[in-house]
Amino acid sequence: MGLLRGMARTAVVAGTASAVSGRVQRRQANKFAEKDAATAAKQQEAYDAQMAQQQPPPEYQQPAYQQPPPPPPSAGITDDAIQQLKELGALKEQGILTEEEFVAQKAKILGN
Repeated sequence: MGLLRGMARTAVVAGTASAVSGRVQRRQANKFAEKDAATAAKQQEAYDAQMAQQQPPPEYQQPAYQQPPPPPPSAGITDDAIQQLKELGALKEQGILTEEEFVAQKAKILGN
């Protein structure tokens, strides 16, 4: 019986030591987790303060989206102008208009 009693006592002592050790480890883990959370919060506050200082004032910020200006009206030749130039060319070929008259009328039609 002495052997059995010695083994039981050893088991109780070992179990108690294991339970106490586990509790100590949990308390230390919680303590370190709280310290890590506080450190992370301080770092986040410092980062937010730094980013707030780096933002440009509102008058320098670009709007989210701005429509581009409409394209300028085309400066191409209209169909009416082309028709008038054809008629001028025909009149010049027929000898009704001289070269100088043709050039003057052409510049007038093209707006030059």
